[in-house]
Amino acid sequence: MTANDELCFLPATGMAAAIRARTLSPVEVVDALLERIERVNPRINAFTVILAEQARTVAREREDEARRGALRGPLHGIPFTIKDLTMTRGVLTARGSIAWKDWVPEENALLVDRLLEAGGIFLAKTTTPEFGNKGVTESLLTGWTNNPWDTSRTAGGSSGGAAAQVAAGMGPLAHGSDGAGSIRIPASLCGVVGLKPSYGRVPSYPPPSFTTIAHQGPIARTVADVALMLSAIAGVDNRDPYAISEPATDYVASLAGASVAGLRVACSIDAGLGAPVDPAVAGRVEAAARVFAGLGAKVEKATPDLPHPEAHMLTLWSTMYGVMVTDLVLPRVASREDIDPSMLGFLERAQRLSAMDYHRALAFRGEYTRRMLAFFEQFDLLLTPTLATAAFPHPEPRWMPGPAELCGKPIDPFLGWLLTYPFNLTGQPTITVPCGFTNEGLPVGLQIVGRPRQDVAVLSAAAAYEQAAPWHSHRPVLDAG
Repeated sequence: MTANDELCFLPATGMAAAIRARTLSPVEVVDALLERIERVNPRINAFTVILAEQARTVAREREDEARRGALRGPLHGIPFTIKDLTMTRGVLTARGSIAWKDWVPEENALLVDRLLEAGGIFLAKTTTPEFGNKGVTESLLTGWTNNPWDTSRTAGGSSGGAAAQVAAGMGPLAHGSDGAGSIRIPASLCGVVGLKPSYGRVPSYPPPSFTTIAHQGPIARTVADVALMLSAIAGVDNRDPYAISEPATDYVASLAGASVAGLRVACSIDAGLGAPVDPAVAGRVEAAARVFAGLGAKVEKATPDLPHPEAHMLTLWSTMYGVMVTDLVLPRVASREDIDPSMLGFLERAQRLSAMDYHRALAFRGEYTRRMLAFFEQFDLLLTPTLATAAFPHPEPRWMPGPAELCGKPIDPFLGWLLTYPFNLTGQPTITVPCGFTNEGLPVGLQIVGRPRQDVAVLSAAAAYEQAAPWHSHRPVLDAG
């Protein structure tokens, strides 16, 4: 690995400290990343747009500001990427869709402006399935995004380009969005850290199509880097009526002395979903629970006793996608062949649903959340696998949202392998961190769930585990010549 590659894998917190100390130039960082992207990305396909010259220009500006001591904020000189679902002024935002392949927005989403205001350097847009509709990153517009640990396998989705880019050392910080696990799914499969903050911790503007299910959050290689990015994008904004009315916090500083000693921690291998879980995944999560116990946590096997949410989640999801396809996609394409078949499947399901079905799903969500939070009256944290499986080969047919079978049992290919979506229904803070590898060398993710709005507790627990079990230091081998 070259010296430039070592720089590419330097944590964002380390980059920030070196830039502040004037021992590292933002220009050096951007040049190293662009050189690595040129070599590595052809094997991964993580980007829709690479802003090479723009990033170099801004890097020179940040270098001059750092030389004068005029630092803009915690991300001064640090490159970041934005998922292609999110509006970026003057930069193509295709939403993974043939229907929007030429759209160039006239304004930034709120979180993009916050990253820029914090001194970050906008490096690229990352791949996503059409309108983020599934847990694998494949679209008719951009093709497959490959997993850096095995390029014949999925990187996950829908923030697949974001997680693959981070894992492959093509950028330290990536934005993702998460409506059923779309930050945590690819982060788990690619062996990096992904945080779904409490709903409203990161305000959304313009408002998301997913109302109160979709969360915005960071993906990075370390918990501290996730905390660094969260510090830049969190905080109240009156344009989002659901934003948490708490002041901005230095989440990196909150990790000082991170500990789980004395915490009551539940460990559940299926998160109450009754899903089959690959024994290799279960084994790594059980080992992680033992690490928590060794750090002084009071760990016990316990599973929330809850009604199964799958049917109601599908009702909510299908209704939202039915509206999106009808209003945002169909009017802009010449043929239905230009639309992801899984998107059309959601539309067909939505057309069979009634307003009463949708209301019942909302009522279910309220009761489900109440019962989940009752479980958390007994525990500070819940540990589960992030997913029931490690990375799997790209599905066939190509539009499938996931495997139709796991451990010899049939599962729903959309939700049956996910242990993430219950916490989109409840809005709780949830993080995935690497907790080991399968015998095939594929990463396994540990999901840590906290009480409502206890984002600091979740980050601190993840940091304590990461320090004790530094799986994040492993890197995929990508010999691109």
